[in-house]
Amino acid sequence: MNVMSVQGLSKSFGEREILKNIQFDIQKGEKIGLVGWNGAGKSTLMKMMIGELEPDKGVITFWPNDIRIGYLPQSLKTVPIFEQEWRESGNPLLQISSELGLRIGSDFEGEKLEHLSGGEQLKLALTRIWAKQPEFLVLDEPTNHLDMQGLGWLISEISAYPGSAIIISHDRYFLDQTVTSIFEIEDGELTVYKGNYSDYRAEKDRRRNQQARSYEKQQQKIKMIEQQVATLKQWSQKAHREAGKGGSLSENRQMGLREFERAKAKKKDKQLKSKLKRLELELSKNQVEKPKEEFAVDFQFEASEKRGKRILEAKGVSKQFGEQCLFEKSHFYLKNGEKAGLMGPNGAGKTTFIKMLLGEEPVTKGSLWKSDSLDIAYLSQDMGDLPLDKNVLDYFDLENWEQFTKVRTICANMGLSDEILTHPIGELSNGELTRMKLVKMMVEDHDMLILDEPTNHLDLPSREQLEETLKEYSGTILLVTHDRYMLEKLCDKLLVIENKKICRVEMGLRELEERQSARKQQDKKVQEEEIAIRDLKISQLLGEISMQKPGTEEYQRLDRELQSLMKKRAL
Repeated sequence: MNVMSVQGLSKSFGEREILKNIQFDIQKGEKIGLVGWNGAGKSTLMKMMIGELEPDKGVITFWPNDIRIGYLPQSLKTVPIFEQEWRESGNPLLQISSELGLRIGSDFEGEKLEHLSGGEQLKLALTRIWAKQPEFLVLDEPTNHLDMQGLGWLISEISAYPGSAIIISHDRYFLDQTVTSIFEIEDGELTVYKGNYSDYRAEKDRRRNQQARSYEKQQQKIKMIEQQVATLKQWSQKAHREAGKGGSLSENRQMGLREFERAKAKKKDKQLKSKLKRLELELSKNQVEKPKEEFAVDFQFEASEKRGKRILEAKGVSKQFGEQCLFEKSHFYLKNGEKAGLMGPNGAGKTTFIKMLLGEEPVTKGSLWKSDSLDIAYLSQDMGDLPLDKNVLDYFDLENWEQFTKVRTICANMGLSDEILTHPIGELSNGELTRMKLVKMMVEDHDMLILDEPTNHLDLPSREQLEETLKEYSGTILLVTHDRYMLEKLCDKLLVIENKKICRVEMGLRELEERQSARKQQDKKVQEEEIAIRDLKISQLLGEISMQKPGTEEYQRLDRELQSLMKKRAL
């Protein structure tokens, strides 16, 4: 049963047609992943679905008309702080926020709400949506800034959600776990793929390869027909020449010969027209377009000369703000060339730790040693640290024509036009700002990259290319990301903030989780064995005490032991 239908939807901004005759249906319970390049029109389509934008043409229909929609915008700046609603709603909001790992009490003040981190604000927005029990979800980048606990909660909730959902996301792991179909917007047109993200990539590659084979076969056929046409043209021209030749009196008596050549020329002309008509018919009915070259974003980071083995070492590091302790007595190190993921829940202190590495925050206790010659580049989530009134070229502060040429080339490789170089930074989208920061890092030589959510606002092809580039980077990387695919692909070491400590883990995320799962299973098995032994002991004591006279010393001993075991079982 359909809950939504889109028919003939078109939308233009100026002369640029963003969406062209979009048509699709969404059935009850269906979960859709909406993908495409930045600027392809994904958010525009969502805004038309919720009534924020009017289409130029087409109709969007919901069943029922008053269906409750839960909408998460990409920019949380548009989500109001709902302190009064929080106080009135009470338990539902508090329960959901707790499941998300958001530690907020009913007495939370509006001023504190405004100073939440990006991840905490996102959790707050998701809490509000789920508390309203929507019948249809429209989510624009719901995993940006989410920690592992929040991501796990969201995957679980969407999987169990009985309603329909359309979700813009560049998180491949999330899409693999949640959606049943992929809608791709490319060149204003929408293509439907069944299955999750991995299914979509496999099917798209299959279709592309099939189109390439069909196109090559068609080109060979066209070439063969064109060669036949060229041969027929030569024969036709020769036949016309022979038919038009004048001769002597005796030759002119042989009119039959020229008539024969003339008839042959007409026959060749007829064959030529037939071949051309066959070619036109073939192309009109079965023309295969040449497959589009997939646009590849080209990242290239360069690390300066190699350093010594250890470039960073912490001994007994602690960090406090007043009475609040983020972490303490932490020991860890990083070696040159290592790619490590920095993990911890929202609010654990990841950003504070990065500021300590950059020298922007002091260490409360202990020592944090860095190599004197260590050159660190930092890609932050915060776009507020940019000079919004400057244009892009001024921000790069280029010294010579060679650097300018390099910047322009890298921008082109990343899908940024020449015109963007003269635009004020404040006019750029979040995706363009992220790419611009990456360009600046690429122009400069650094031997350590600290990347805080580098894939936020990047589309899927850009994420995949960035991963490949970072794999080849010879310097050290400290990566903060909730993009599970990137974390698993790049990092074989982890720095984990847990239980108020930063610990180095000599493995990647997948192996760590597998070991944790195995440990939990082992602990569960041990616990079950302990319970079985305890229950058996209780049965034995009950049998023994029944044979003793109340008040005797043996009775009291058995009773004390029995009571102790019963209390443990009650726990």
